[in-house]
Amino acid sequence: MSVFTAATDQSICAPLPVLGKDVTVPLVTGGEVTYAALDYAASAPALQRVWDDVAAYAPYYGSVHRGAGYLSQLSTDLFESSRETVAEFLGCRADDQVIFTRSTTDSLNLLAAVLPADCQVFVFETEHHASLLPWRDARVTYLNAPRTPGEAVATLERALADRDPYGPALVCVTGASNVTGELWPVKELAAAAHAHGARIVLDAAQLAPHHPVDIAELDVDWVAFSGHKLYAPFGSGVLAGRSDWLRDAEPYLAGGGASRQVARRADGGVDVEWHTTAARHEAGSPNVIGVYSIASACKALTEAGFDSLVAREQQLVTAVRAGLAEVPEVKVLSLFGDDAPRVGVISFVVEGWNSSHFAAALSAEYGIGVRDGLFCAHPLVRTLLGSDPQDVGECGAPEAEPGQKSLNAIRVSFGAGTPDEHIERFLRAVKELVSQGAQWKYRTEDGRCVPDRGTAAQV
Repeated sequence: MSVFTAATDQSICAPLPVLGKDVTVPLVTGGEVTYAALDYAASAPALQRVWDDVAAYAPYYGSVHRGAGYLSQLSTDLFESSRETVAEFLGCRADDQVIFTRSTTDSLNLLAAVLPADCQVFVFETEHHASLLPWRDARVTYLNAPRTPGEAVATLERALADRDPYGPALVCVTGASNVTGELWPVKELAAAAHAHGARIVLDAAQLAPHHPVDIAELDVDWVAFSGHKLYAPFGSGVLAGRSDWLRDAEPYLAGGGASRQVARRADGGVDVEWHTTAARHEAGSPNVIGVYSIASACKALTEAGFDSLVAREQQLVTAVRAGLAEVPEVKVLSLFGDDAPRVGVISFVVEGWNSSHFAAALSAEYGIGVRDGLFCAHPLVRTLLGSDPQDVGECGAPEAEPGQKSLNAIRVSFGAGTPDEHIERFLRAVKELVSQGAQWKYRTEDGRCVPDRGTAAQV
């Protein structure tokens, strides 16, 4: 029987077409099965619409901004209109800038590079490493993991009120956890930051693909996200928001495109006048196809309607959580509790199983792709697992052998392209593995748990 009830609500849309939806993979037990991609939190499959748009543009590819030829002019128009599309998608204010980068990590490192002198940064230990680690040249205050949204706001308010000296400050916070999927109280945190004279940047890598993000409505100063989590190909990202710190700082990269004019001085040196627009931090030949793919994804999600996308995803979230709750050996990880709103990202551990072993069995025996490890959020996962922060454990490379305890978890994640069958297969697989065990033997190879080819388990 299906885990889903018949959908009569017309606001719930069908899955959006994505690349790879018909790809088949071999099983160690024999035969092939359609691949169930349930690792959206790492990289979501590209929307078919995005791929089609990129393919249609590809013959007209040209370098932007500095070419007189037709294809260069066409590509320049496409590049700049993509900037406008992203600004509209994010609800940018009139004086905000949209800067194209390589990823969320690149975007936050760019922001870290333009911080004013003596800026103090406040970041919760629950952040992804992309937003936990870039602030190496600033004074950083790491805040303990809160257990409720209200505690998160109160913790930030105390930290900001106690800062000394009372100078420039930046708060960095995620919109949706890449480990638990839980939504953070972004608007309330932004209000607390501004009340204490601080600015705030939103890591929307996990929020933007699942939920509307409106800079003006949330009242955040900047937003960062990656194209490859927003159903676009790899290699492109966005930093959008206030222009003053970006305009006043030295370019993130020095080179062509960032400079308006360069002249030799009489003493043999060079004088440079840098752009004051987004181009200031976009030196070099930009990734036009990557930028266009982000804009295409923004249009596709907007046209599909976030209300219907969110409604269907919540149906999937409810089904997964209910199915996992039927297995006593499964413990779902959470900061804020069962009632916390969340996107389609759920992490869990299974009693008696090494997480890498369990993920390997899901792949090899059921054709299901999930993620195991610490998810580039080591402090958060260790907190959720109740382990000591100093305990050994590497992201995606557990040292424990199959069957031994590991300090890692399993993450299942899904979104706009996930069909019901993938969720149903996943829940059936979890129940069968827990009740019957794996059908195959596994071994550790180069830090990963892999099937021992040709060796079935004795069951």
